Amino acid sequence: MDWQSESAELWAFLESLNRGDILSGTVAAIERFGVFVALDDGPGHPTLPGVGFIVIPELSWRHIDAPTDVVQVGQRVSCEFLQFDTFDAEARLSLKALEPDPLQAFADRTVGGQEVRGTVEKVLPLGVFVDLGDGVVGRVPFREVHGRPAAGSSVEDFEVRDEIAVVVAEIERPTRRVFLPRPESDHHAGVALPT
Repeated sequence: MDWQSESAELWAFLESLNRGDILSGTVAAIERFGVFVALDDGPGHPTLPGVGFIVIPELSWRHIDAPTDVVQVGQRVSCEFLQFDTFDAEARLSLKALEPDPLQAFADRTVGGQEVRGTVEKVLPLGVFVDLGDGVVGRVPFREVHGRPAAGSSVEDFEVRDEIAVVVAEIERPTRRVFLPRPESDHHAGVALPT
C-alpha cells in the first residue's frame, strides 16, 4: 500500500516523530510477535489495531515467556519512539528503553573476582543458563567461547533449580557479556546475556 498517498495524515504524523520521543497510549492488541498501541496523539491506523508497535525484545530487559508477562490489553503505557516503519506505517516503540538496564546495574555493583550465586535455569549441551537475579541471566559454556576455555564441568553436573556459585571474571557492557567460571575452576567461561 502507498501509505504516503492513501493515509497522508498518518504519514505526516509518523514523519514528525523523532527518535527518543516519549509517546503514551493504550495497549490495543497483543499478538505472539508483539504489541499494538493506540497512541494518544495522532490519527488511528486504517488497518492495524494501533499506530504504535512494540516487538517482543523491546518489551522488557528480562526474559519473558509471553507479552502478557509485561502488558495487558487496555493498559496505559509510555514508550520511547525508535523509528518510523514505512512498510507498515507504524511507530516502532520501546517499553524497556524507559526502564533501567539490569545488566548495567549488575555491572555497577559487581567487581572482577567477585563470587556470586545463581540458580540454574536451563541445562543444554552448549552450557548452563544461570539466573543471577534482577533479570540478569548468564551462560556457563561447556566448550570454548571466544578463546576462553570452557568450565571444567559437564551437562551431568547440573540440574534445573540447582543453586551454584560462579565468579565474575569480566563484564563487557557494550556486548552485554559477562565471563563467569565456577569458583572451583581456574578457567574463564563465557556467559552470554540475553538482549
